[in-house]
Amino acid sequence: MKRRVVITGIGALSCLGNNALCQYHASVDAISGITELPVMSGVPPVQTKIVGKITGNLPNLLDNSTLKMFDQVSHIGWYAVHEAIAQAGLDSLREEDLFRSGIFWGTGLGGATTIEETYDDLFLKKKGRAKPYTVIGVMANSTAALLSMKTKFQGPCITYATACTSSAHAIGEAFRQILGGYCDRAIAGGSESMNQNAALHGWEALRTLAQYDEKKPYASCKPFSKNRSGFVIGEGSAALILESYESAIARGANILAEIIGYGTTVNGSHITKPNVMGQARAIQNALTDANLSFSEITYVNAHGTATIIGDIAETESIKLAFGDHANSLLISSTKAIHGHTFGAAGALELIITIQAQINGVAPPTAFLDEADPECNLNFIPNQAVEIPIKYAMSNSFAFGGSNVVIITKV
Repeated sequence: MKRRVVITGIGALSCLGNNALCQYHASVDAISGITELPVMSGVPPVQTKIVGKITGNLPNLLDNSTLKMFDQVSHIGWYAVHEAIAQAGLDSLREEDLFRSGIFWGTGLGGATTIEETYDDLFLKKKGRAKPYTVIGVMANSTAALLSMKTKFQGPCITYATACTSSAHAIGEAFRQILGGYCDRAIAGGSESMNQNAALHGWEALRTLAQYDEKKPYASCKPFSKNRSGFVIGEGSAALILESYESAIARGANILAEIIGYGTTVNGSHITKPNVMGQARAIQNALTDANLSFSEITYVNAHGTATIIGDIAETESIKLAFGDHANSLLISSTKAIHGHTFGAAGALELIITIQAQINGVAPPTAFLDEADPECNLNFIPNQAVEIPIKYAMSNSFAFGGSNVVIITKV
């Protein structure tokens, strides 16, 4: 019999707030966390004026030596995992259980803050050497390593770096490992922190960032809107605790939701241009994996980055995969209010999706006042919709051509 994989804990932080519940409430109320970008040092200065940045004082969960050794991307990774573990009640596992516990983590760029600080030290401040822990801060797998040291999980520990699908891949592959019996529980998610000069300049050069809305800076990102212009870079981290159903029941855990389908493809065509067929195949693969008819899906959390070409491609891929039922779907993108968190995006948006299912409220696409005629599905403009959501789908699509779709059930 095929194993069941359930979710027993979630944790998240972004510009919307520093716990998972904040992400959902802000999404339902369409309250943006996007703010003006603080003045940054650097040569030359960035043109970008808006960003989704984590704010507020986070609890001190790491000692000073660990804080200095690891990058910000790892710090916020542990913060989200700490919340998820506490909710799941996974703080007292036996040693034999730890050997059956895995870590699956995603990040697009990894230690971007450390990279920036190192170049500043060497080339602007003219220091003679880099900091001793520079390599540790930069390594993409540093967060996963930190998580293993903090939790003592000693099963598979794998880092995924597939741009915007990184954490979605991490969750999907953790799902498959538990299905296959390779582990009984897993931490799965991702983190990203790239609000630095070099990263911002890179995205500016690609011409993918949203134009500054002079009247409403917080509303600069407008997915599926006629006047959309791109995404806002967001900082964030999100973690889920996945378990076999048997493991969760045996320890009396509260089950939040169940992952029932995972589809992943790669376009094999273009490094940045989305491919409708590749996205549609990922959707169809997830439906097949879940043994669901397309008509059983109620809500889709769209990738919805607010780029001109990306939003149209996703609209067309949903139409291709769902046929006439596409017109009955409720679809929204929450990137309008928390920005694009890249390696954390899939996990953050899945957590919002799961909470939408639990509460029976589909979050809206904020700032969608006039839809693009080519984005002609129900993208839930501005106001949340109360509706039972038994089955939901979360889309993640990435530069490099990766496509990931995850289906959850409550």
